[in-house]
Amino acid sequence: MPKLFYSQLFSKLTIFTLLLCGAISALAGNEVTSTRVWPAEDYTRVTFEADDVFEYQTLSLKNPERLVLDIENISLNTILKLLPLQILAADPYVQQVRIAQNQSNVVRVVVDLKQEVNFNVFALSPVGEYQHRLVLDILPLKDPVMTMLDRLGRELKSKPEAADSKQPVNTPTEPSTQKSHKNRIITIAIDAGHGGEDPGARGAKGSYEKNITLAIAKKLKEKVDAEPNMRGVLTRKGDYFISLGGRVIKARKLQADLFISIHADSFTKSTARGSSVFALSERGATSATARYLAKKENQSDLIGGVSLNDKEPILARTLLDLSQAATINDSLKLGKAVLNYVGKINVLHKKHVEQAAFAVLKSPDIPSILIETAFISNPEEEQKLNNSYHQDKLADSILDGVKKYFKANPALARTVANH
Repeated sequence: MPKLFYSQLFSKLTIFTLLLCGAISALAGNEVTSTRVWPAEDYTRVTFEADDVFEYQTLSLKNPERLVLDIENISLNTILKLLPLQILAADPYVQQVRIAQNQSNVVRVVVDLKQEVNFNVFALSPVGEYQHRLVLDILPLKDPVMTMLDRLGRELKSKPEAADSKQPVNTPTEPSTQKSHKNRIITIAIDAGHGGEDPGARGAKGSYEKNITLAIAKKLKEKVDAEPNMRGVLTRKGDYFISLGGRVIKARKLQADLFISIHADSFTKSTARGSSVFALSERGATSATARYLAKKENQSDLIGGVSLNDKEPILARTLLDLSQAATINDSLKLGKAVLNYVGKINVLHKKHVEQAAFAVLKSPDIPSILIETAFISNPEEEQKLNNSYHQDKLADSILDGVKKYFKANPALARTVANH
């Protein structure tokens, strides 16, 4: 055959090979394997998950308000195309999401907003069951805790005891008697463990700890609010993630009198059972189980996903304040009172309050306890934890313990702290 024919054939084969390599290279790019949306009053989180590290760029645009996220080295697959369907009409911040293949290897995600917002975008390394994640947090301009304080202030005026009292909440005064306890509203911060990207422990029959803790927390809040001199405030109201430090900060901004964190953890053996109550320890855990549980709970920030840029100065001051001896002593008293009542409706894992370095209990000025209501890894206890009646009895027992604590330790008006 003529040399020209071979030359042309070689050229065509070369071009085909290059095209094939390019196609293979494109296919070898990163691929989004999952997307999730967590809408809430506190903030809306959008999460992308993939097998490899994310490359991305962001910008915000005005008139109308929108956010643009360009994810590089990926193609528009079915999972990404379905993301807009996850946006709820009730989302307080996101109007809609639009997705398109902006360039051959760039997917553009446009978030149309309902209002002006702050936002934060960050990547997370693989942890637990998650691979690489890209997180977009859409945040309100005004701190939701301050909005809550404004609302609680209005609600406070509607309470008869507050109206009759000449003494404002949390203002300096001389130590008083039981009467002072009745003359102001006591604020209980109720913390439903885990949430959102952090599901917590999983039961033998598939129950998630985050759902059980929220159900119990809501029941407890309802009962606390029914008391004439108390109000309950939830650290989270729905299925979304809040960092451990964020929970502490919220309680301190609300000037809570007590902090109660509700959990339902798992253990390596399904036979483990019983309720436990924990307080903070600065000297190490009181048992191997307490150390194990504290280590697991303290991993919530890694699993739920916290940006390294989220470390507020206030959090650093809070967690570095080691003058907690008096607060820990009060926490132990509160824990003992609650444990006694919880023990009336469920077997106790330990008959005394245990201690460990739980990060969520590190408020230096608020008595704080963590309640492991039962082991979700135990099939029998998992069934009880999902039972509304049993949840109701748990909430009753916790409130009874709180009331017993305040009967022996009246809540006096206190100086407003610098939050």
